[in-house]
Amino acid sequence: MPSIRKHDGWKPVEMDWAGWALFGLVATTALTSVMIAAQMAGLTRLDLPLLLGTLVTENPDRARVAGFFIHLGVGEVFALGYAAAFALLDMATWWLGALLGLLQAAVALTVLVPLLSGVHPRIASTRAGPASTAVLEPPGLLGLNYGVQTPIVAVAAHLIYGISLGLLLTAS
Repeated sequence: MPSIRKHDGWKPVEMDWAGWALFGLVATTALTSVMIAAQMAGLTRLDLPLLLGTLVTENPDRARVAGFFIHLGVGEVFALGYAAAFALLDMATWWLGALLGLLQAAVALTVLVPLLSGVHPRIASTRAGPASTAVLEPPGLLGLNYGVQTPIVAVAAHLIYGISLGLLLTAS
């Protein structure tokens, strides 16, 4: 059942919670599929499920499965943010989704990905020194350590994510 929020001077805005949950999974699956396909095609060495999954296990096969589900969960959280933005702006369009996707990609590539080496137990750090037992290369700014096309792939995947949510979600 949608919840209704009233803003001063605005008409009531409904948020479709069932749509947010379902379409968040759809958009995240699309984003993850693009990232995996690009990696398999040699466009990037970024293996997002492996990178996220190795937070919880050393086994690469189990890490990819765990990482896929971690990414689905993170995608759901971001989809909630998109749904809230659409509701606050009282519109959900493909182009607004694309703008939010560009913003998300920019934050991911310039803030979140570079910070991984500081919190991830299996990613090497330039400050760790020779005693480090890390087994994964740090992504670096824009994920460029995983290939020069990595930022392009990440932006394209996040555009698909945002456009999908902009088309599938309704703001009112």
